[in-house]
Amino acid sequence: MKIGLIGEGAIGRYVTEKLTEIGLAPQAVLTRPARVQGAQDSAVLRVDSAADLPSDITLVVDCAGHAALIEHGAAILERGIDLVTVSIGALADQQLEQRLNDAAQSGGAQLILATGAIGALDCLHAARVGGLTQVTYTGRKPPTGWRGSPAEDRIDLDGLTDAAIHFEGTAREAATEYPKNANVAAAVALAGVGFDNTTAQLIADPTVTSNIHEIHASGAFGSFHFRIEGTALPDNPRSSALAAMSVVSAVERRRAAITT
Repeated sequence: MKIGLIGEGAIGRYVTEKLTEIGLAPQAVLTRPARVQGAQDSAVLRVDSAADLPSDITLVVDCAGHAALIEHGAAILERGIDLVTVSIGALADQQLEQRLNDAAQSGGAQLILATGAIGALDCLHAARVGGLTQVTYTGRKPPTGWRGSPAEDRIDLDGLTDAAIHFEGTAREAATEYPKNANVAAAVALAGVGFDNTTAQLIADPTVTSNIHEIHASGAFGSFHFRIEGTALPDNPRSSALAAMSVVSAVERRRAAITT
């Protein structure tokens, strides 16, 4: 397995470190043109186009934001290269979702969504077979976790003394308005009743120190409530440590003889 990487931020650095530990260090990095020009002496090949990725790359891991998936996703899949991405919220754009689907079919490749920041998605997948009636996602983070998002314009993040809801709507709206914060809402939607039928609520809470994700679901199977409290990566309060871990796990499963 030869791996290419998109993104050298907090998640990208974590993934690179862990993949290197298991003998799967990225062979190439797809990055911005300026970084390609400034990294001529780097031990890792840097390119600014999917067309320039080496021919022996078999899997690309996208650890960047939505813009990277939009720019490079289809071209990678059309080349027949499988793609693991953390940018799940970008699929709220129906045209992008269709373009990526068409590209994957054309290239005989697969787009793998790294959904490890939230659990119970296998349960949602199964429940969807029998019929889901309602799915609600609630995301709760400390105020610092909402920096750089529309929450800054909707509530006083610095002056909060109690939990405050700053978004209520559909998962599609959440993923569109909060591209750096609502990938989990998108993952829940894709596993369950879809972007437009999944209700999302986003909360800034000064009394918590972790990122808390909750799913409430009901249907023919019965009902369940799932809650996970995850820590953020040390150098980026908006990035889930478990999301980064899930990328590495997704890569490991690609080469496992037996997998879940």
